[in-house]
Amino acid sequence: MSQVINSADSLRPGFNLYQGLRPGDTILENQNLSLPVVIINSVNSGQLLRRIKNDTTFYKAFKTLHVVSYHSNNHIEIYNKKGKVKASYKSEAEQLRHNNCRTTKILHQETTGDFFDRKGDYNYTIGDMFAGLFFAKGQVCGETNIVKGNMNFETSGLSGINKKKEQLKMLFFNPGRKIPGIPFIGDKLDLYDQDALKKYNYRLDTVTYGNHHGYEFTITPKPGAHGIVIDYMRTIFDAETLNVLYRSYSLSYKAGIYDFDVKMQVRLDMRNGQLVPIQLYYKGNWSVVLKGRERSSFSASFTDFN
Repeated sequence: MSQVINSADSLRPGFNLYQGLRPGDTILENQNLSLPVVIINSVNSGQLLRRIKNDTTFYKAFKTLHVVSYHSNNHIEIYNKKGKVKASYKSEAEQLRHNNCRTTKILHQETTGDFFDRKGDYNYTIGDMFAGLFFAKGQVCGETNIVKGNMNFETSGLSGINKKKEQLKMLFFNPGRKIPGIPFIGDKLDLYDQDALKKYNYRLDTVTYGNHHGYEFTITPKPGAHGIVIDYMRTIFDAETLNVLYRSYSLSYKAGIYDFDVKMQVRLDMRNGQLVPIQLYYKGNWSVVLKGRERSSFSASFTDFN
C-alpha cells in the first residue's frame, strides 16, 4: 500500500520523515546505478533512478525565480547558546521582472537585535547568504533558467562570503554530490560512490502527495555507519513529469576545526506552467575556527507569480 503524505505536515519542523522499512520489502540491485535499492510497490526503478541521480528540475525551479515576478514573505532568526532569539528579520518583498531584468522591492521590513550593523550591512552570514540567493542587488539583467550543462558549481578562486554562498547553492541544489572547499567533508557528501553504498540504505516507493501521485526516494544511514555527513535525504517526484515536488535533508558533521548541523525543507509546485519553489525552510548551526558559531533559521514563501 502506498504512503499518504500531508503537504502541511511534511513541512512542519520536527515532522518524522522516516518510519522504517515495512515487512516484505525486497532488496534489488539496480544495474544502471549499481545501487542496492529497496523497491516498494513494484516501481519500475531503472529509468527513474537515473533521472533521480541526474535530476535538474530542482535547480531549474530556483533559477526560474530569477526570470519571473513574484511576492515573498521572509523570516530569519539568529539564536544564542540557549536557543533564544537574539536577532531577527522579517520582510515582504516583491520581485519585478521587466525587459529581461529583475529588481527587488522591499515592501515591509522589521528587524530586532543586531541583525544589521551600523552601516546597514548584514551582521550575520545567513542574512548575506539569503539576500544573495533571493534578492536582486540593484538591477540584474540577462539571466535565464536554462540548466542543461550548467549543474557544475565552482568554488576555485572564490573566498569569504562568495565561496560560502556557492557552497550553500551546492547544498541546496545538488545534495548528495561532492562539494569542494569544505574542510574534511567534501567527499563524504557523495551519496553515489562505492563507499557510500556501504553506509546508506536506499528506498524507492510510490506515494500520494497533496494532489499528486509520485515517487518517493529516501536515503538513510545504515545502523552503526561512521563518517557520514547526510543523516537523511528524502525527495518526492511527480509520477508523470518526474519534477521534484518536495525535498528535505539533514546534514551534520563534527570535527575539531569544523562542525555543522543543517536541516532543509523545500516544497515546489507548478505556477503558470513553470515549476517553482513555494515554501522553503532552513535551520542551521555552523562553527568554523576563528569565525565563531552561528545558529540561525530562515523560512520563505513565494506567491503571486507572473
